Parts: sequence; C-alpha cells; structure tokens
Amino acid sequence: MEVNYKNSRRNIHSVLNMKPIRTSSENPDFIQLVKMLDEYLAFMDGEDHAFYDQFNGIDKLKHCVLLYEEENAVGCGAIKPYDKKSAEVKRMFVLPESRGKGYASALLSELETWTAELGFERVILETGIGQTEAIRLYEKTYRRIENYEPYAGVENSVCFEKELK
Repeated sequence: MEVNYKNSRRNIHSVLNMKPIRTSSENPDFIQLVKMLDEYLAFMDGEDHAFYDQFNGIDKLKHCVLLYEEENAVGCGAIKPYDKKSAEVKRMFVLPESRGKGYASALLSELETWTAELGFERVILETGIGQTEAIRLYEKTYRRIENYEPYAGVENSVCFEKELK
C-alpha cells in the first residue's frame, strides 16, 4: 500500500516520529541545544568565531522551534525580524546523532510556516562556507543571494533567501 505524504505535516511528523514545539529562547531545551551548537561552531569557525558569535545572541529570540524525537530535544531553530518583509533564520541545529532523518527540513518548514503567519514575505539566512551539510540543505529550497548586512563582504559567509508568497 502506497501512502501519499505530500503536503501533510501531520503524516510527515508521525513518519519521522518527531514533534515540533514553538517556544522562546528561555526554554531550557533550546538553551542546551544552542550551547552544543556554539561549541560546534567555535570548532568549525576557528579564529572567525568571535565575529559570527556577536550576531547569535539568543536573549531576544521570541520565535523558537524545538524538535523532539520521543521526549528528547534533537533540534532547534529560530526566526527574528530582519526588516518589514523579511525574517532571518537563526540558531539552526540538529544533534549529530539525529541527522539524516529529515529533521532539519522539518525545522525549516515549521519556521517558514511561522514566518508567514507573522506576516513576513520571505526568509533569509546565513551560514558559514564550511557548513557543507547546511548549504546542501538550503540549496534544496532556497536561492543563494548576495550577502546581506552584517555579512556583506564576508568571504566565509553564504546567504540564502526563500520567498514565502
């Protein structure tokens, strides 16, 4: 028997055995995952980490998504307003042992849905040039764009956008 999961978030979520939760940056699970993300990025970014870190504070993030597998938080992401039409995706992370299950795509989908519900027309994001897994993910549904501020002219940054309407 073939089941059509296209356009059905409920079915996709049950197949992946995961649950997205909307929250804020005050959530302890979000804080813990971001700490792991920061450790990973400090290693990956090397000497450039301090530059990027200044743009990644979580104290003012009101729109965060946690992804749970069973009762365990395995991924996170957030959006924050960039300008009147755009929201920026921040703090995307899936635990290394949980990768390859479609969780990052599910997180992005939930963030995009929330962004549209908030009235924004597009999503933008930045990732490091060495983040090849992230770049492959974003290239599936996003369009690469010229680096926006504060990443304009930064050679190690790659920026993307996706129109929501």
